[in-house]
Amino acid sequence: MRADSAITDNTVTITSSRNLGPDVSLITFRCPQIAKNARPGNFVNIKISPQNQPLLRRPFSIHNVESDTVEIMAKSVGCGTTLLCGSPVGAELQVLGPLGNAFTIDSPRFETALLVSGGIGTAPMRFLEKKLHTAGKKVYNIIGGRSGEDVLTEGLTNCFIATEDGSDGFRGTAIDLLEERFAFFSESGPVKAFSCGPNPMLKAFAAFCQKNNLPCEASLESIMGCGIGICYGCTVELKNISGSGTSTILLCQDGPVIDVSRLLF
Repeated sequence: MRADSAITDNTVTITSSRNLGPDVSLITFRCPQIAKNARPGNFVNIKISPQNQPLLRRPFSIHNVESDTVEIMAKSVGCGTTLLCGSPVGAELQVLGPLGNAFTIDSPRFETALLVSGGIGTAPMRFLEKKLHTAGKKVYNIIGGRSGEDVLTEGLTNCFIATEDGSDGFRGTAIDLLEERFAFFSESGPVKAFSCGPNPMLKAFAAFCQKNNLPCEASLESIMGCGIGICYGCTVELKNISGSGTSTILLCQDGPVIDVSRLLF
């Protein structure tokens, strides 16, 4: 876990913003404090406007860190994210971070990492891939979408694509592709899987990992008004680590990265 003293609230300026698709933007801002302390899986909570509307901050996975700059991917799905995606270079944001926990990548127990994502779920994967390569791991990206327009591969390498309509790559879901090519993906040594995406995909991913006795972590999504455990807006019920009973966590503090074996669907 990241020490709370590393969290800072910063006024930043957008230095770059470009479209990755019809409704997805890659937004870059300079923030040495967040860049220094960020780890793959962490997120930032952004107040998009100095006005009262939208009132709540919005959470975004850290997509990448380069020197003292931070990148996020934002999908326009509501008034807040639409406003952010339309913000020009030079606009100011209030950014709190880095928040949450991180993916576990320093274990010597795996040699190959499978990064399984769907849609905007590729958001945390570039930063994760970079750190995995630094740790000497072999990385495969398995990326799914309803169609080719939904597939986001920005900054990722060794990508295997699945689309439900067959318009790009393998016809089927990312988990169908994972099942089809798992023997190939795992031939280089012990495997660990990492995932981020919509709940139906994560449910299928959890079942696949359980069936194959595969260690795995997933980054979950939730509304996070404060990001620091005050508003209690991101409660998630999970299986206890002991396997008996359940407990409730705050995803902003004890997540967003969760061992998939604890998920309830």
